[in-house]
Amino acid sequence: MTVPEGTSPKVSVPRLRILWSFARPHQRSLALALVLALVGSGMGLATPMVTKGVLDALGGSDSLRGPLLALLVLLGVGSVVMYAQWTLLGALGERVVLRARESMVRRFLRATVPAVTRRPPGELVTRVTSDTVLLHQAATGAPVGLINAVVMLFGTLVLMGVLDLVLLGTVAAAVAVVGVLFAVLMPGIATAQQRAQDHLGRLGGNLEGALRAIRTVKAGRAEDRTAERIVADARISAEHGVRANRREALAWTIALAGIQLAIILVLGVGAWRVAEGDLEVSSLIAFLLYAFGLMDPISELSQNITALQSGIAAAERIRETDDLDSEEGAVSAVHAVHEDPAREAVVDAGEKSVRDTPVLELRDVTAAYGPDAKAAVRGVDLVIPRHGHTAIVGPSGAGKTTLFSLVLRFLEPTGGELLLDGRPYRDHGHDAIRSRLAYVEQDTPVVPGTIRDNLLLSRPDATDAELRRVLDEVRLAEKVEALDDGLDTPLSGAAVSGGERQRIALARALLRTPDVLLLDEATAQLDGLTEAAVQSCVRARAATGAVVTIAHRLSTVIDADTIVVMEAGRVRARGGHGELLATDTLYRELVEALRIAAPAGCPESTILG
Repeated sequence: MTVPEGTSPKVSVPRLRILWSFARPHQRSLALALVLALVGSGMGLATPMVTKGVLDALGGSDSLRGPLLALLVLLGVGSVVMYAQWTLLGALGERVVLRARESMVRRFLRATVPAVTRRPPGELVTRVTSDTVLLHQAATGAPVGLINAVVMLFGTLVLMGVLDLVLLGTVAAAVAVVGVLFAVLMPGIATAQQRAQDHLGRLGGNLEGALRAIRTVKAGRAEDRTAERIVADARISAEHGVRANRREALAWTIALAGIQLAIILVLGVGAWRVAEGDLEVSSLIAFLLYAFGLMDPISELSQNITALQSGIAAAERIRETDDLDSEEGAVSAVHAVHEDPAREAVVDAGEKSVRDTPVLELRDVTAAYGPDAKAAVRGVDLVIPRHGHTAIVGPSGAGKTTLFSLVLRFLEPTGGELLLDGRPYRDHGHDAIRSRLAYVEQDTPVVPGTIRDNLLLSRPDATDAELRRVLDEVRLAEKVEALDDGLDTPLSGAAVSGGERQRIALARALLRTPDVLLLDEATAQLDGLTEAAVQSCVRARAATGAVVTIAHRLSTVIDADTIVVMEAGRVRARGGHGELLATDTLYRELVEALRIAAPAGCPESTILG
């Protein structure tokens, strides 16, 4: 949330409710922490009065045992209470942060693909990391600290009044001046801190994107220009931070000077009243102790108000993630494969009518990536049989990837319907649909973790023997075995080539034994020998299930049982390679543009487009 220039964030009741929503589940612990804080403050307030008793005992030749024992008790109990309060609030703050982070991480991963991808990844990461840190103090320590500081301030002033009303008037004037100054300066401090945080979030998002594209940045010799764009947010954040620091320094300088001036006046006026016999020396010393400690509640007030304002802004940014469109809750993939009623119907020998039904069907499907966006696909009719290989080809922007997004239910159609086993998608949950599918992306990202973690992503109950089998199918088994840690070798973008990432992703998909294998050209980055082995694996899978490929290589097209040609979001033709060469102009142009000959003379490694 960005605050417009010239305005300051206000701690309004609705905004406080947003922050309170994070603390509400822990209100009992907060109440206990407040009680401990008030007890500790009470101990601190009692100490100057007991000190006065010690001085009075000295003047009257009375025993010091009682007052000194009282001071020791206050010290011991106060220390125990302070330790208990700090540990309680610290643990409570960590629980609030953990709950917020867990909620956001789950929300992001359960959100629809368009809802997540329309925001920069770095921005979402910043909300989970940086913004939640601000909740630690704001949702727990700040409310307790504010109440405690107010009680301490008024308690100190009341006890000062008990000791001497004239000296209290001197101090009250200084406190009033400090209060006015803070009321004027603190909103500006909070505004500057909030703007610094906003630009820090932008910096994180931009840096994350630049690091993802580091090869492109270097290849374009754009290191300095890219760094300058990213550092611009760092500079703006630093400027706001410096502005906040200057205002804060001014506020505290004036406040400390004001309190010290009040103490000097107390000394002068108090000495005069002692000389006149209107005030005892012990009372003056006790009063000075309260005056010296007066800065503590004032400091606590200002710090907690600032923390509260920053925390409210962070809470609002975190709560904005509640608006992300979410898919319905899903059971784990391990159970979904066995519990989906549609899948049970397929394997039931008595359900012959279901077996005869296409596994996937699109009927007059239209879809767009936003309410005002142009349709990415229009009026698409497509049937995917239970066995065989279907290849989808077409120029860039034809709608090929959109079809996969619809099948995987990353995107919902705006018209028409999709069917799984003859039943509309709306009758299936997202998880039930995806339990029947396996998908290999063209960019083939690897998830954080080891080779084993990546392979087990969608089937965590697979055995090592099964992992070895799929690695062998994609020609990776020997390479993995040669690694020091084998399957437990950590993966990173720098340690794995593009072709190896593709093969790991394909092995992960093959491990699922899905009804439909969706490949966004899973051999694009493979050498000829490895590609031939993978294509053989795909042919074997097509004999027992459905394989749908977005094709960029001629080898994929020649192997396909059916080729679907798309243009401008529509299906314009379908058939075999030879048939389409003879009948479809666009398909022939795609082939001829890359100087590919007729099927008899086609090298399998030639790129189609």
